Amino acid sequence: MVTGRNDGWAGVGWEDWRDYDGIRRRLDQGADPEAWSGGRPLHRAAAFGSPAVVSELARRVADVDALDYGTTALWEAVLSDRPDNARALAAAGADPWRPLIGGWSPGRLSLAGPTPDLFTVPDRERGLTEAERAAAQEGGRLVAALGSFSYEGTGLACVAGIDAEEAIRRLEATPAEGEELDELLEDPYGYDMDESLRFIGVTTVPGGCVVTQPWGYAPSMPGVVTRLSVGTVCYGLYANPKSGNQGSVARDGVIEGWDIHPGGWPAADSTPEEVLASYLYRHNAVAYSCAYAGLRPSDARAVVGPPDAWAELPQHDYWNS
Repeated sequence: MVTGRNDGWAGVGWEDWRDYDGIRRRLDQGADPEAWSGGRPLHRAAAFGSPAVVSELARRVADVDALDYGTTALWEAVLSDRPDNARALAAAGADPWRPLIGGWSPGRLSLAGPTPDLFTVPDRERGLTEAERAAAQEGGRLVAALGSFSYEGTGLACVAGIDAEEAIRRLEATPAEGEELDELLEDPYGYDMDESLRFIGVTTVPGGCVVTQPWGYAPSMPGVVTRLSVGTVCYGLYANPKSGNQGSVARDGVIEGWDIHPGGWPAADSTPEEVLASYLYRHNAVAYSCAYAGLRPSDARAVVGPPDAWAELPQHDYWNS
């Protein structure tokens, strides 16, 4: 539950933004329509509330396009897949075509999503480029192809341009098979972590390959992604059960990015390409990781198994080299 101080919103949680009578009562009793727990009520309602609550708040604020951390309430509604809230904001005067992060406006971003007809496109608006349309089309295909599955605790390395055999060679791994592997796969969490982390699955997919470990972070360790990325690019992911999705980028043997948050909202300094990718793969860190490396799997097998091959990593300090 999130609370506010001295603004009339104390005790309001995320689900309460759908309670029109409750929100209106608070507003009538003096709740501040401009401030909630360090943010703006209209932004929270746009992302989590109902169209009725959005309309009520929009009627009471001084500026329906006021910024909160660099974005408008309409931007929040579009990225949160709340088209009804977006329509309510537009009806209240919000500007769908105001450029925000990376030069994207909420309206232009919506053209790449599931509701491209959300707003009337003005003549002056250039719409999506050919490359952006292609990215949006592939984004929809990839998300549908992977489907919905639990990947908490999974480690991945998505590598462009090499197949499973080459990935195993670069890691100097050896084929894993037999009774020991069978027992591990039956209950990976029953093994000592140092032992279970040695085993990885590797699968060739269109565009490259995926190294996976459904129970641990080994594929995303620095010494793994740097070895895999020689002459190419590798996106590492660990879906940390404690702290959320942790991403990394290695290019030609060098770590370029660490502690990235794939599947999350774009940052204020995101490039136009990063904004589009964040939108296309919102809440889907696995799809984001695959797309970053240009992988085009036709299903989730490369992630959840069974892989093309199981392999055992050699003993090495993968955190420091």
